[in-house]
Amino acid sequence: MAVQAHATAKYVRTSAQKAGLVLDLIRGRDVNAALATLRFARKGVARDIEKVLRSAIANASQKDGFGGDVERLFVDACYANQGPSQKRIRPAPMGRAFRIVKRTAHLTVQVAERPVHIAAREPAAPEPGGASTRPGGGGPKRPRGAKPKAKPTAARKTPAKRSPKTGGARKKTAAKTGRAKKAKA
Repeated sequence: MAVQAHATAKYVRTSAQKAGLVLDLIRGRDVNAALATLRFARKGVARDIEKVLRSAIANASQKDGFGGDVERLFVDACYANQGPSQKRIRPAPMGRAFRIVKRTAHLTVQVAERPVHIAAREPAAPEPGGASTRPGGGGPKRPRGAKPKAKPTAARKTPAKRSPKTGGARKKTAAKTGRAKKAKA
């Protein structure tokens, strides 16, 4: 079973929406790549998220069953929930007052260990000229990015040229039509 651990920072002085923008950058990444991303992110909340991520890594390394390889950890889930908001009042013109809302957020980062894939025994190679191993048949698999071969056809029909009066492929330009009218007149 893969090890999972999480860390939470509560009452961080930022909005959950702003923190969510940075958390979207690291979701699903390896922890080293996530730490590098947070280090060079230009948002102020990235420093707080980096602290939470480092705490989650430390929590995972203390769990029973951890393999000891931090390289195998990745950011499984990360989210920002809205915390309590502080309401303040700011003086406004003509004796009025504007409300200032100082938002807070609860940041949570969950890391998990990638499972180790044990290589299974490779299947025997297909016999040359034998039945295909692909479900649709048709021979061996083509390399990635290669285009499929064109199937031979008996006789390819070329499309007939359309006449300009019936809405053909060619359009007359204004200069040509003007010259044609002058020539007729």
